[in-house]
Amino acid sequence: MVKRQLPNPSEIFELLHFKTPELNPRRRRLDAALTTWDLRKIAKRRTPAAAFDYTDGAAEGEISLRRARQAFRDIEFHPDILHPAIDVDTSCEILGGRSAMPFGIAPTGFTRLMQTEGEVAGAGAAGAAGIPFTLSTLGTTSIEDVKAANPHGRNWFQLYVMRRREISYGLVERAAAAGFDTLMFTVDTPVAGARLRDKRNGFSIPPQITAGTVLNAIPRPWWWFDFLTTPKLEFASLKSTGGTVGELLDNAMDPTISDEDLKVIRSMWPGKIVIKGVQTVEDSKRLIDLGVDGVLLSNHGGRQLDRAPIPFRLLPEVVREVGKDATIMVDTGIMNGADVVAAVALGAKFGLVGRAYLYGLMAGGRAGVDRAIEILKKVPVSLHCWQGDDVLGFDQKGRGLSGGIQTTGNYPGRARTPEELFADIEEVLKLTPGTKKINVHASYAVFDEENPWVDRDQIEPRHFKKWVDFARKHGIGLDFNPTFFSHPMAKGLTLSSPDEEIRSFWIEHGKACIRISNYF
Repeated sequence: MVKRQLPNPSEIFELLHFKTPELNPRRRRLDAALTTWDLRKIAKRRTPAAAFDYTDGAAEGEISLRRARQAFRDIEFHPDILHPAIDVDTSCEILGGRSAMPFGIAPTGFTRLMQTEGEVAGAGAAGAAGIPFTLSTLGTTSIEDVKAANPHGRNWFQLYVMRRREISYGLVERAAAAGFDTLMFTVDTPVAGARLRDKRNGFSIPPQITAGTVLNAIPRPWWWFDFLTTPKLEFASLKSTGGTVGELLDNAMDPTISDEDLKVIRSMWPGKIVIKGVQTVEDSKRLIDLGVDGVLLSNHGGRQLDRAPIPFRLLPEVVREVGKDATIMVDTGIMNGADVVAAVALGAKFGLVGRAYLYGLMAGGRAGVDRAIEILKKVPVSLHCWQGDDVLGFDQKGRGLSGGIQTTGNYPGRARTPEELFADIEEVLKLTPGTKKINVHASYAVFDEENPWVDRDQIEPRHFKKWVDFARKHGIGLDFNPTFFSHPMAKGLTLSSPDEEIRSFWIEHGKACIRISNYF
């Protein structure tokens, strides 16, 4: 039976904690935004339809954008447990400099159209957060003004090679003079994408006042007040080149750009150069051979060619083929910190966010961008146990996995050879601080011409010499496990099998593993 008593006033008062009300409406609505999607809702409410849809939309049926976001959602994390994570460091080395987090702000055009603070808000927030900011050729703030907004942070410049090449050459020289350290040479915009939302909205640059825009402006007077009382909307870095906004936009799309243009720009640019808009493994290989420092896997946020390859799905194979020789980055579809973690886990060195940052900008200017970055960095993941694959190994070619640890490792692009697995481990070593140890299963014996294949009951220490050499090279420890599964002789019981032949095979395997363990 429940024992009851009269409420004790002092105990009631201990439970009462009143939160100080936030009187600033901007701060109040941003504090209530817990996800990028929350920022998107606020942005849609506060921004005219044409400007919001220009940001939010994609090409044609927007299939590429939906697929990109779904690809991140389909990823499953398998957390390790009971391993203290005291000091988590999310910083990384990218393109010759540090970034506080493995993501930065992507280039976006017409940014002051979304909210009047535009690139100044983005660059300032990026600098405060310690991450790179990328200015677009079609930005609405000049190269020099972005440098002023982010004087001590890292600024990157995204370049369209324009029909009038001398314009692009001038931009490259100005970005270098302003101390921008990385150039993004963009290759995925030979022509403008078919963005149907823009057509339906009668979208134009600058916005035209029509009966429809007047009606849409009634609940959003602050946006129009900002637009009409701040400097003219223009491509700020291009205003000295002459021509209308429409003429400059038409000039930015040139289907004739080629390797020769890349060579010219490469010769002019003193810093790092990254190719933005790469969508195949073959192009990635060719570009690395041409001497670029990195590739950004991107389909322009789904805004150019609908049904284009999904950068995140392309990532593992590109990393496998060229990841040792260049920096591989990815964009399109990143909406939260977990998406960044997934990209890094599959081999990307860095992610770039565009829409997520613009949703914050439209929701609350500079403070909204700060909030967007804060939301994106909410998922620091400590990597304590990384698995190279599902312990399938290399000694039973063509046979499937049976038993073992069938959890995290059977991912697209997993290691197929000892050399690929060694390369994967080297990437993990770069990403994880502290003491490390490799646990090697017997199925990972390394066979070559000097040490031809033998079955598991006959493996010797010499079949694991490359593992020992690898561990010594990197100053890490080694553990060793027998592999009593994923083998034709492991369809049922092994050491306790009633079949003497099977039992003897696995006993000999165990003895061999003891000798190899002593060698380790």
